[in-house]
Amino acid sequence: MITRLASDGGEFHGPSMNDFFPEILFEVAGIPVHRIHIIQFLSVVAVVLILWLGTRRMKVVPGRFQSLVEMGLDFVRTGIGHDLLGRKDGERFAPLLVTIFFMVLFMNITGIIPFLNMPGTAIIAVPLTLAVISYVTFIYAGMKKSPLGFWKNSLFPAGVPWPVYIIVTPLEFISTFIIRPVTLTLRLMMNLVVGHMILVLCFSATWFFFFTAGGGWAALGVGTLAFGGAFTIFEILVVVLQSYVFTVLTAIYIQLAVAEEH
Repeated sequence: MITRLASDGGEFHGPSMNDFFPEILFEVAGIPVHRIHIIQFLSVVAVVLILWLGTRRMKVVPGRFQSLVEMGLDFVRTGIGHDLLGRKDGERFAPLLVTIFFMVLFMNITGIIPFLNMPGTAIIAVPLTLAVISYVTFIYAGMKKSPLGFWKNSLFPAGVPWPVYIIVTPLEFISTFIIRPVTLTLRLMMNLVVGHMILVLCFSATWFFFFTAGGGWAALGVGTLAFGGAFTIFEILVVVLQSYVFTVLTAIYIQLAVAEEH
């Protein structure tokens, strides 16, 4: 994709949103499959394989690989689950939080892996699915804890004069049950889409300056290459941060659902 963007009759063409609608490669049972679908499949396989290999033969004195997997699992289970939900609810929802964290992490990290160069969250299906799972879990946790208390706490916040509920309750409904899943979806997708476009812009400009423009323009190619390297490091930070933020928000929503009063 970079070479196609970099040169077209000697002119530079930067990335556009059209690059997030890849061509269909083949069909499986009538279902079209493109490159991002393959990346998503590889991400899922990688998550399952790494977690399975890291936990299938647990040793009292773990090796490096087992220690790394255990650190990741404990970070989510204890650092997010226990800290935000308490030990009981943290253990209860640990499988969900671990799954969300590692799925977001591996779906996003493909954006900087050579020959993949696209996050699995680049199309809305994955962010929307994860947001719906988070949203449904939030409602499930609240309804199981106390159906009446859940709706009361969600729509009628304490300490508000009764006449004001005429304004506050519709706003709380829109904020909690409509805006929340939308923002979860868009936050996850757009951050990685923008980051990917910046990387493609830097590296396609590097290709253009080095191999198409030539001459003195190669000096600018060095600059765009340096910017691309710096943004790659920054993108790794964003990938980890987005995984953490999405998981933390899910845990916070669950905590709000099971709280006695909020």
